[in-house]
Amino acid sequence: MEKICIVHYGEIGVKGKNREFFERKLVENIRRFAKAKRRFGYIEVEYREEVEEKLKKVPGIRYFGVGFRTELDIEEIKSAALRVLPEKFESFRISASRRNKNFPMNSMELNRIVGSFVVEKTGKKVKLENPDVTIWIEIGNEALVYSQRFEGIGGLPVGVAGKVVSLISGGIDSPVASFLAMKRGCEVVAVHFFNKTLHSPEVRKKIVTLAKKLSEYQGELKLYMVPFEDVQMEIIRIVPPKLRMVVYRRSMMRMANFIAEKEKAKAIVTGDNISQVASQTLDNLNVIYSASRLAVLAPLLGFDKEEIISLARKIGTYEISILPYEDCCSLMIAKHPETRARKEIVEEFEEFEELEKNAVEKAEVFEIRC
Repeated sequence: MEKICIVHYGEIGVKGKNREFFERKLVENIRRFAKAKRRFGYIEVEYREEVEEKLKKVPGIRYFGVGFRTELDIEEIKSAALRVLPEKFESFRISASRRNKNFPMNSMELNRIVGSFVVEKTGKKVKLENPDVTIWIEIGNEALVYSQRFEGIGGLPVGVAGKVVSLISGGIDSPVASFLAMKRGCEVVAVHFFNKTLHSPEVRKKIVTLAKKLSEYQGELKLYMVPFEDVQMEIIRIVPPKLRMVVYRRSMMRMANFIAEKEKAKAIVTGDNISQVASQTLDNLNVIYSASRLAVLAPLLGFDKEEIISLARKIGTYEISILPYEDCCSLMIAKHPETRARKEIVEEFEEFEELEKNAVEKAEVFEIRC
């Protein structure tokens, strides 16, 4: 009888002929911190106390239990059921499932036989609704018995959808957008644009801290810190204040594409949320996104601010995001920026390609591991 973590997935299970590919990628991601192997219908992970917290942050896991793998022997199953019970409880229930139809007892019989045994040994009562403890028993090629069950992130394993470049501003929204991209199987490369004449060293530290937090969900994360001051000063010199916000963001979009080409990434991710600020009107987003050769993904478009904040708190980025920072996109723009920019007008001012390429070449690159 071996104590293990029993990992279950959700969406992966309906991937048909591609299921094995998704399972193997999930196992590969778990192996960054623990021994893991595919079993019939689940993934077995070596048990160590610190593994529990790490598994909660692995995209692709629907839930996992901590318990025992036993032979298909009713006496071993009953023994395991006793071992997974906590020290203090008053009521319990058995929840058995049987994938292996060759096992001689069906689920109802297992519930009754193991439940009677636990009552006999502990003197506690069975309670089918809201018990103190649920003992899960899964019958496959072996028996799995556990009472500790933890919710996972769900979604798909990082890496199955390819690589994306995600723009990280330092605010609340963009780290959440990056997380949601990871949850859909994307490997995220983070990019932050900074103006060293504007940004304090604390801002730099903040961005690295955000990247470290996000790396907890991806395992490792590459961060580009791109100097923006030369490009920005040229924009300020020739672009009217009312259009500068849109032009700043179009320039960042082009530089993100240069980085995507280096990284062989397939899309750009932003933290945009429709009509939250002046640059995020549909007219402006159309103009900004048209600067990208690649698809632009905006996972937060349908969220309201409270939903974004709630998710930021859940993934641990909120307290970092609310630390003070200087946003270079707000430098020397009009009090009332353009909300209905026109692409043909904006393009008349854009002659920054060499400056943008130079900025990307000067970028500092950090390899961050959780």
